[in-house]
Amino acid sequence: MINVLVADDELPAVEELAFLLGRDDRIGTIYRASSGAEALRALESVQVDAVFLDIHMPALSGLDIARAISRGAHPPAVVFVTADEDCALEAFELAAVDYLLKPVRVERLAKSIGRISELLRDGAPAPEMITVDLGGITKMIRREDVTYVQAQGDYARLHTADASYLIRVPLADLEQQWADAGFIRTHRSYLIALNHVGHLKLAAARPSVTVAGAELPISRRLLPAVREKLETTRIRPQA
Repeated sequence: MINVLVADDELPAVEELAFLLGRDDRIGTIYRASSGAEALRALESVQVDAVFLDIHMPALSGLDIARAISRGAHPPAVVFVTADEDCALEAFELAAVDYLLKPVRVERLAKSIGRISELLRDGAPAPEMITVDLGGITKMIRREDVTYVQAQGDYARLHTADASYLIRVPLADLEQQWADAGFIRTHRSYLIALNHVGHLKLAAARPSVTVAGAELPISRRLLPAVREKLETTRIRPQA
């Protein structure tokens, strides 16, 4: 069970998030704080696995609290909750596990809890983050959320379940940099994440792979390499 602290200077926001958290079977005890100072006092007396922090609190902001607790030997996972994305870059520089926008959606919160659970279970390192621009706003996305990458000249378009982002990095460079993260080249225009593959048509006249609902081509030249990569991931019975 994951014990958490919810901190927000607006009491209705505290209660709403606590209610949503309480509906998840993975959540244990939920502590509440209505200010940054109260949150720090609570963290001195109780041990929690994660803190959900509103960023814009007076006096002590969520960012201030995150900096304070990061100095501890075993700091809890930090999830920022806010109504805007202005502080996303600074939040992830503080190794935040997630960044939730208000109003918090149930399915998005469940995904955040899943990330905390994985972190606690595996002791996994912080996820690889990528800085992207969308509509004049700089934000951070997780590499693990990228389903496939599409070449666009000297740029690459990163596709996720929610949106796509253009970055000024050639696809060939990403192919080399992300090879160890489970990304493989399937076409001169596409790099795919193996963990997002739905199904493949390798024996068809036009080989293809379906990634997050998008059917993408596999070039004849790269087909042998794709087959070989898939063979290495196949589960075999013990001898």
